[in-house]
Amino acid sequence: MAAVLPADAPVRQVQLSALVVMRLIKHSTQIFPTPATGCLVGMEQPKTATLEITNSFPFPASNPDNTASVTTSNPMDPYHQADQLALALAAPRAKGSVSYQNEMIKYLREVNVDAQGVGWYVSCSMGNFVNAAFVENQVFYQRATGEQSCVLVFDVGRSSQGSLNLKAYRLSKSFMEAHKEGKFTSESIQKSSLRYQDILIELPLKIHNSHLLTSYLHQLPNIPTTTDSLTLPTTIAEIHRNPSLASNPLTPNLDNLDLSIDPFLEKTLDQLLESIESHQTEQNNAQYYQRSLAREQAKVKTWKEKRASENVLRVQQKQTPLPEDEWTKLFKLPTEPSRLEAMLVGRQVEQYARQIDGFAGTVTGKMFGVRGGLVPGEGL
Repeated sequence: MAAVLPADAPVRQVQLSALVVMRLIKHSTQIFPTPATGCLVGMEQPKTATLEITNSFPFPASNPDNTASVTTSNPMDPYHQADQLALALAAPRAKGSVSYQNEMIKYLREVNVDAQGVGWYVSCSMGNFVNAAFVENQVFYQRATGEQSCVLVFDVGRSSQGSLNLKAYRLSKSFMEAHKEGKFTSESIQKSSLRYQDILIELPLKIHNSHLLTSYLHQLPNIPTTTDSLTLPTTIAEIHRNPSLASNPLTPNLDNLDLSIDPFLEKTLDQLLESIESHQTEQNNAQYYQRSLAREQAKVKTWKEKRASENVLRVQQKQTPLPEDEWTKLFKLPTEPSRLEAMLVGRQVEQYARQIDGFAGTVTGKMFGVRGGLVPGEGL
């Protein structure tokens, strides 16, 4: 689960305009599967500790400095797709995007619209968003605006099934302090008690309509109903013959009885296995470092013992002892790799596990329902 929100947090919830939601969905679906990134503008309400997001605009599609090298590649080439992915994730920190953002905010200020940068948004598929580029972008914004910024993550894959999957996150204070020091060694992580669960803080998200839009919705005519009570169909063919009956949300839907495993569950399991393999790779790198360090330390220890014995002989012969710290020039201890990537992979594995838990809950409920109806004596 996400890190616990501190009691004295300056921002405790996010209020999102419906206009921003529609713009975010449109931008994300148009360029899918490439991640969509953009800027969020709004204002902060210190009294209620609420961050209001009232407007948004997308960042330029690519970095102008690298456009030439990307456009000459084959669009179906996996290396070209990797370049496009890297450009999309690096857009919030690119110099061209920063200049574009400042210019857009200036125009918004001229027309008397909320023009305070409050964060950025990114789209993903099946919860695959926890990576180094995502963290660097959020660090960039939180260092520029402090705690009054967040990132909106829109899951295109999950939302394609009809349920909006939109979450707001920001980096925890403990992780920001660790990132400022730039040390993610085992010793520093143990000293700060930083865990992968403490990287992101999920903020409560509320979608808000303007008063003008709310008045318009109240003025819409109600859909007339033919009968006060719903007449349930007697056969399956009746559902297919009557279009109005088939479109009624209260009518029994055949899709709800489908017991096949959700295809998104299968895709999430594949991505979970890939993340576990990445975590195993990070563990192998850490173990390789420990073995290399142990070998070098053994060599240093042998050298020190030999030098100490030589100095004992030289003292007995009334000669000047040799320096015992010369080993620093002869041996070079390996540098410990950063544990940041391992922590991010662990947080991504947790994200996949939570998604699988949600998927499996729906399928398991259907299976128990079928068992209660088919197996004698197993009624619900």
